[in-house]
Amino acid sequence: MTATSSMEIAVAVRPFGRLLAAQILPSCPRFRAPAAVGAFLVHGRRFSKRTVGSASSRIRAAVAPAKDEAGISDSRRLSTATGPLQPGGDRAFERIFVQGLAAVKPLVIELVEPERELLAEVMVEKEEEILERVVVKDAKERKETADEKEAWRLLKDAVVSYCGSAVGTVAANDPAAEALNYDQVFIRDFVPSALAFLLKGETEIVRNFLLHTLQLQSWEKTVDCYSPGQGLMPASFKVRSVPIDGRKDEVKEVLDPDFGESAIGRVAPVDSGLWWIILLRAYGKITGDYTLQERVDVQIGIQLILNLCLSDGFDMFPTLLVADGSCMIDRRMGIHGHPLEIQALFYCALRCSREMIVVNDGSRSLLSAVNKRLTALSFHIREYYWVDMKKINEIYRYKTEEYSQDATNKFNIYPEQIPSWLVDWIPEKGGYLIGNLQPAHMDFRFFSLGNLWAIISSLTTPRQAEDILNLMENKWEDFVGTMPLKICYPALENEEWRIITGSDPKNTPWSYHNGGSWPTLLWQFTLACIKMGRPELAQKAVDVAEKRLSDDQWPEYYDTPTARFIGKQSRLYQTWTIAGFLASKLLLQNPEMASIFTFEEDMELLEGCACSLMNHPRAKCSRRALKPQVLI
Repeated sequence: MTATSSMEIAVAVRPFGRLLAAQILPSCPRFRAPAAVGAFLVHGRRFSKRTVGSASSRIRAAVAPAKDEAGISDSRRLSTATGPLQPGGDRAFERIFVQGLAAVKPLVIELVEPERELLAEVMVEKEEEILERVVVKDAKERKETADEKEAWRLLKDAVVSYCGSAVGTVAANDPAAEALNYDQVFIRDFVPSALAFLLKGETEIVRNFLLHTLQLQSWEKTVDCYSPGQGLMPASFKVRSVPIDGRKDEVKEVLDPDFGESAIGRVAPVDSGLWWIILLRAYGKITGDYTLQERVDVQIGIQLILNLCLSDGFDMFPTLLVADGSCMIDRRMGIHGHPLEIQALFYCALRCSREMIVVNDGSRSLLSAVNKRLTALSFHIREYYWVDMKKINEIYRYKTEEYSQDATNKFNIYPEQIPSWLVDWIPEKGGYLIGNLQPAHMDFRFFSLGNLWAIISSLTTPRQAEDILNLMENKWEDFVGTMPLKICYPALENEEWRIITGSDPKNTPWSYHNGGSWPTLLWQFTLACIKMGRPELAQKAVDVAEKRLSDDQWPEYYDTPTARFIGKQSRLYQTWTIAGFLASKLLLQNPEMASIFTFEEDMELLEGCACSLMNHPRAKCSRRALKPQVLI
């Protein structure tokens, strides 16, 4: 079956999503957790794997050792694959390890090719060495602080149940404020909660969340008789109780998703599907339950998201073109076009998908498209979004109105666009990725989430990643101040604020998304610091946050240039503030666990462009630029 035909089948069944769910699943579906028993590929060689013990017990043994408990995994019931899972691209087996061998039998690897036994032994020894370090380190009992105990209590109070099973966490539990949509489960908001639960060994809630949101993907939603593209994930969902027809005083629970049709501005959540893919990979890496990724419905869900993102359009660039407010910054802030946040998450989701897609005749063309997009996207961001003192000086000397194939100023950027604050602000050593790039427009604001995920996913070069952290350390007062972390810097002010935000009363200068400080960004900062070997920088930020968060009742965001005030419209007891703090603490205690989200540099992607162009008679490839130029 081709990729096209498989998608045609998906299109055909989409209108009957609710009916199929009702027929196949009980009214309150409960998903059974399968074991990870199967085979895998390492550098093109096939291995078989047997693991003993539940995922949760393995994690508990590594992260929070308790009593010895060894369980035997049952057979792979939910997998629909007819053969072993064959990862689509990332082959870094040496970075994948199983948690908690102290409580279970060791991993047994059997080589399909007997002559490769030595290679397998080396891999097992390396894996066991990593695990021994984790277990020995965490075997030393560590008492939770009062703030951590309070945070865990609040996080568990925020859990939402559907038919008796935990399926997510509400956005906030502020008793003094009207709920609005803060009583819903948001996909992007749940990610730090999921990470905290996974690191604590509580995996079932994450599995339920992934499967239930996948079911919602196929639902029909319209705005003024128009439906969004197939594969769109909802921004959020809510558990509602509705009366049962014909049964007096009886109700049933249903999930009610919001795809943006109820959101402020009616903007579709472009980032939801990307976050879902990223979390799916993390779940597999930390639990060893790769059968979830192999399921046919999950594979179709991944492919639907990718087809939506990779569909052809009028754009000339490999970046995703989106509307304003389609990500964490969900109000008008002048980020329409190609915002860095979306591009970094897009790149990370593509790399995750490359690992998880089962290779078969129907997926080969999709994997090829993923690889090509990764190569083009990484070059585009590294080359055109990067600014440091040298690059700014180059832009300052740009010639404009260049009409040629080899123009230096490819986007016709006018030097007068360089803001006055940037010239004196950026240090000699350090740099960052700008917020947006379009013809004749560069948004020089620093957006934290996009830069951090560029580091985490290796969208930047290693040198660029170091320079970003050097910049943040050098400008600590601007980015952290009295509460980490600035969502963007600097704030829009005066006439610029009136024009770009439309005089938004919530996004006033140094508030909310316009230069406000968001504690939830702490866990992403921690991931980036650990990846770059700078955990002390993350610890410094966590220490700053820990001084205030509990006393301030876990606010959503802070105002003023140095985060002195709790945000004027900030919700208290914000769940992703709580979860981000807990996830950061757990990651710093177990830095080895950061690998569930991070990626290393992939030289195959960088070399792929040059190799694919060598045999093209009408194109040449610069090894430095990795960019084809058609010869006329």
